[in-house]
Amino acid sequence: MSTSEQPTTLRERSTRLNDSEGEDVKGRVASSSQAAKDKAVAASKDTKDIAIQQVRLAATIGSEAATSGAYLYPIGGIYYLLRHAHLWKPLVNPMLFTAALSLVITSMMFFFTYLPQAAVLTLFNGPLAFVTAIPLVLGESSTIILFLAKAFWLAPVLDNLFDEVLLAQGMTSLVSQGREIEGSGTGTRLGKALMAPLHRFSKEGIIQYLLSLPLNFIPVVGTVFFLFYNGNKQGPNHHARYFQLKRMSDAQKKEEIRKKRGSYTAFGTAVLALNLIPGASIFFALSSTVGAALWAADMEKKAGTRVDVDASPEASQDVSDVGKRVDQKREL
Repeated sequence: MSTSEQPTTLRERSTRLNDSEGEDVKGRVASSSQAAKDKAVAASKDTKDIAIQQVRLAATIGSEAATSGAYLYPIGGIYYLLRHAHLWKPLVNPMLFTAALSLVITSMMFFFTYLPQAAVLTLFNGPLAFVTAIPLVLGESSTIILFLAKAFWLAPVLDNLFDEVLLAQGMTSLVSQGREIEGSGTGTRLGKALMAPLHRFSKEGIIQYLLSLPLNFIPVVGTVFFLFYNGNKQGPNHHARYFQLKRMSDAQKKEEIRKKRGSYTAFGTAVLALNLIPGASIFFALSSTVGAALWAADMEKKAGTRVDVDASPEASQDVSDVGKRVDQKREL
């Protein structure tokens, strides 16, 4: 081979090599691009499937909540608390403290946050913003009030009230798991607590509540979803004392909540709706505790738990009065 032909051959080889590498690069880029597209399509499909599943789950829970009748227990708790004067004596001082706190917190929240939040809501709701901002501020105020009250003085009061109602329903053996019982028959009364109070807000609950606040930007429907979402999350918290007295493990609690998810959602949603009434969050915190205790007692009676029929006249009933209305609702 001549000297003049050698560079040409080398150039041809180099060109063919470069062309081959270029095709390989283009192929890899095309393959990578197609893989990325396939992943994007798969992710989009997965997201769509998850969204559909969540919608179906929400619809199922909503249907279970509507038919459960559990939303009647917070209302029944109001009637029961008003009808049983002996329950009020230990509640007077905590109620006065919390009422004063409610007045201060609610006033400050409306003074400092109502107009700014209404201004933001006008971007979504127009003139309705000045109306839709009200439940938003009330919900925030109620959360702050109950958080502070339960953290400093209300938790043991709520536990005592829960146990007192259980005792009146003949659940002496259940209450004895968490505190000493003094006396017997109609003279039975609560003794020293054997377990620490559990009425505390969880960090997760507070974060979920705050993250869901923007739902209130949507007129009317948004507030309904806000109550439903947080009712679903917070409903089981109202039976924290019941789970404690039953000495349930975490796995047992999760299973119990799963089986009654619709009922707990209905209960929690009703409680949150009541808490939006200005200045009454403390009363409804107490009446909801009564309602939760009545519900727990009814579940125990239906499960065949031994009832101390001598504890009070109402202990001999198969279920509480509100429990009868719930059963009638389910039969419809």
